[in-house]
Amino acid sequence: MSMEAVYGVGFTSLTTAEEDKYKATIKFYQELGFSIVKIYDKFKNHDNGVIASGTTHGSRKETWLESFKLSEMDARGFRVPQQEASNPEQSDGILLKIRLVSEISTVGGQSFDVRYYSAVFEEAAEKFPERTAVGDNAFKVKDPLGNVITITNVPRLEDGLHGPAKVLDAAHFTAKKDAETEEHEELSALRKSLGVTGIPDYGSADGKMKKRIAVMTSGGDSPGMNAAVRAVVRAGIYYRCDVFAVYEGYEGLLKGGDLLKKMQWSDVRGWLSEGGTLIGTARCMGFKQREGRKKAAANLIERGIDALVVCGGDGSLTGADLFRSEWPSLVEELVAEGRFTSRQVAPYKNLTIVGLVGSIDNDMSGTDSTIGAYSALERICEMVDFIDATAKSHSRAFVVEVMGRHCGWLALMAGIATAADYIFIPERAAPYGKWQDDLKKVCQRHKLKGRRNITVILAEGALDNNLNPITAEEVKKSLVELGLDTRITTLGHVQRGGTAVAHDRWLATLQGVDAVKAVLEMTPDTPSPLIGILENKIIRMPLMESVKLTKQVATAIEAKDFEKAISLRDTEFIELYENFIATTIRDDGTEYVPEDERLKIAILHVGAPSAALNAATRAATLYCLSHGHKPFAILNGFSGLIQEGEVKELTWIDVENWHNLGGSEIGTNRCVAAEDLGTVAYHFQKNEFDGVIILGGFEGFKSLKQLNEAKEQYPIFNIPIVLIPATVSNNVPGTEYSLGTDTCLNSLVNYTDAIKQSASASRRRVFVVEVQGGHSGYVASFTGLVTGAVSVYIPEQNIDLKSIQEDLALLKENFRHDQGENRNGKILIRNEQASSIYSTEMIADIISESSKGRFGVRTAVPGHVQQGGVPSSKDRVAASRFAVKCVKFIENWNKCNMNTSRDNKLLGSRRSKNPTNDENSSAAVICVNGSTVSFKPIDKLWEYETNVELRKGREIHWAEFTKIGDILSGRSNLRKEITAAKKATLQI
Repeated sequence: MSMEAVYGVGFTSLTTAEEDKYKATIKFYQELGFSIVKIYDKFKNHDNGVIASGTTHGSRKETWLESFKLSEMDARGFRVPQQEASNPEQSDGILLKIRLVSEISTVGGQSFDVRYYSAVFEEAAEKFPERTAVGDNAFKVKDPLGNVITITNVPRLEDGLHGPAKVLDAAHFTAKKDAETEEHEELSALRKSLGVTGIPDYGSADGKMKKRIAVMTSGGDSPGMNAAVRAVVRAGIYYRCDVFAVYEGYEGLLKGGDLLKKMQWSDVRGWLSEGGTLIGTARCMGFKQREGRKKAAANLIERGIDALVVCGGDGSLTGADLFRSEWPSLVEELVAEGRFTSRQVAPYKNLTIVGLVGSIDNDMSGTDSTIGAYSALERICEMVDFIDATAKSHSRAFVVEVMGRHCGWLALMAGIATAADYIFIPERAAPYGKWQDDLKKVCQRHKLKGRRNITVILAEGALDNNLNPITAEEVKKSLVELGLDTRITTLGHVQRGGTAVAHDRWLATLQGVDAVKAVLEMTPDTPSPLIGILENKIIRMPLMESVKLTKQVATAIEAKDFEKAISLRDTEFIELYENFIATTIRDDGTEYVPEDERLKIAILHVGAPSAALNAATRAATLYCLSHGHKPFAILNGFSGLIQEGEVKELTWIDVENWHNLGGSEIGTNRCVAAEDLGTVAYHFQKNEFDGVIILGGFEGFKSLKQLNEAKEQYPIFNIPIVLIPATVSNNVPGTEYSLGTDTCLNSLVNYTDAIKQSASASRRRVFVVEVQGGHSGYVASFTGLVTGAVSVYIPEQNIDLKSIQEDLALLKENFRHDQGENRNGKILIRNEQASSIYSTEMIADIISESSKGRFGVRTAVPGHVQQGGVPSSKDRVAASRFAVKCVKFIENWNKCNMNTSRDNKLLGSRRSKNPTNDENSSAAVICVNGSTVSFKPIDKLWEYETNVELRKGREIHWAEFTKIGDILSGRSNLRKEITAAKKATLQI
């Protein structure tokens, strides 16, 4: 037989069509001490008033259920549904309603726990010589129907310490019953609003006790930590765990008490938009001592906690892993000291540790970014942009000191994103006694090229190769010697402040959910995992291996092995550092390629405006100039080329300040190449282009395909042409990331934060927010995930009255107990193309009408605000990386396809050095997929990965966002409860 999972219910029903099993089952449970409250069968008439003959099976069940008195029902007013036998013909038979001596913990999957007191545990054990022992205080047996029964002397998890049986008085059970009744009201109300009745799905589905997880933040705070805690709490509750928050970091583990708080769903409401860490963090010298860790172990055991999710830096995570390794011996000491008995600690022989890296320094090896790093980078870029404005006004130099004691990530990324003239980072120590002259040469050269302001980014841990610290005052002194009016700005803790950007909310949310999954999947032999990210993919890696590699950086620096120090950083860090050197430091002609390898490279923008178009154009231009190539801008896209033939050679001063400009300085529109391929070919040939970089969305993608297909008719198109996806919709096939998307998402995060604040301030208000994205639901799904939206409407999922009804039920329940004292405002996100029928206004009207005045509903449409504004720091850095990669792609392709002569080139004739070279690969798209960045041929993308009609890729790479968003909003719980309730209703 199979039974639905039921938690907190004191009885269940069993069924069989075989008389011998019927009798044996009754005897089995009566010998265990169970009370057979009601029996209905076709073999014997009992005095329960139920007559079997002359009735259908369905009506028998109904009569049986109606025969119970109210006092015989569960405290919540529900009965456990009778399950159908696998053979419908055998479904007629015995129905037993069994009330347990102690409360049932879980029923599910042919197993459930029966929790006895110690007084009857030994007696029960003697009756079953064929029992299977489970530790010192439990054993398993099978009843005659094949159900696995776990007998234990451990009270329910909620009763506190898992030790000897407690004598619980009537007041205890009355209080617990009241609490359970109140807890159930929310789910009951949701089912009632949908016209569904039945049994809630509580407890662990595999018949085990609830897992108890503690989550804590430690070390320096970082934006996004609250999002991580929220994700752990709600994901834990969704997966039927009890989740505790450890307040004040390791200090909370030592002190216990109120600093170990069991978290409810509503406790983390609104945490996505809060900076810092709301559960606190503090230095704790006591935890560094073994005695302190023993106290922490005792506090966790007392609450039944054996899993810990730690969000912090390498020091915090090292302490957590040490705690795990010592745990068995700590438990043994606690038993030896008489604090606990062996039976009490039996369920807690091992501690599970999962690490999340919360650090603005982004200094953990093995992961591309840490929680809070991009938020801190955004603060830095914002501040430096402000500083640049005043620096340009007075033609001044500024030395900006940023955080980074042993890691130069912030300084490097800020240097790229803010177009700094020079950077100092710990991993690449400056040459002693020489760095001053190097700095002066670069800054003087940039001044001579026409730049008005000079910016130097200095990591706080910067040093020379003799390990002497490089201070802001020393850098200032060198610039003053150059004749520059110089100022110093130390950003300090402003870098830690503010709310998390979209990327960090997304990263913390996905990693928090994965941390809970890791806890549930780990075994005692599994190494403690660290949840990280590579490119765009959440990964798990051995925690201590990552910590070890991280600490090796500082060790290498101390040993003056700076080559090893930078080699220990991830490939993206190294690549971006080399790009910065190539485009900014070595722009003096020393990097020129041989004259016969110098190229003419065109850059054009196609499609709607998107942030970072200018940043990518700047990076490509500077790299071209530093290598002796000639960069050209095709003005106003293909229409400008076709109508006016507008082409402009770009110079250093043309683009030097384009790093933080939104829109398109060279112009863009939706015109595609096929408007006039002949004229496009004429201008390509006239200007002798050796390669083309297109920046754009689906129009750019389509144009690339058109140029590639026209090679036979127009041989001049047989040159490397590459597309950098740049669109807020992120709908370019083959890639998971497009330039401008991050800026768009940050704009939407700020917009929805303001909207949600308004909704909360007004109390009991809902906003339906319409976002862009075309036929791609990426932006809507991402926004819904990082803003805590109740629901998301996207083109990939049909909107119907059922889904709207689900949302209405969830909204009603969210507001049910709100009397205006809570800051409770809600938002729903709708993609602009989600439905041709259910418009934003219609959805708002349906919800408003159905709410019957219980809450107000408004609409909000940010419109083209999503396309404008200053590009985000992440988009600026990605733009630089992709642009340089594309120039290198063009360089490499031309090396492999040398022209026999200039004349032959103009005719499109080429001689390949590499016979295996696929000519179609000359037209490609730079793509991010999971943990890789690659160039994909346009013909393969168009054929296998493109939905031409809907202008997007076939793969929905963001499907997980919607699933996780539904889990954390409560929607998945609602669906699960409704499904279980409907199933129960059908069975009853």
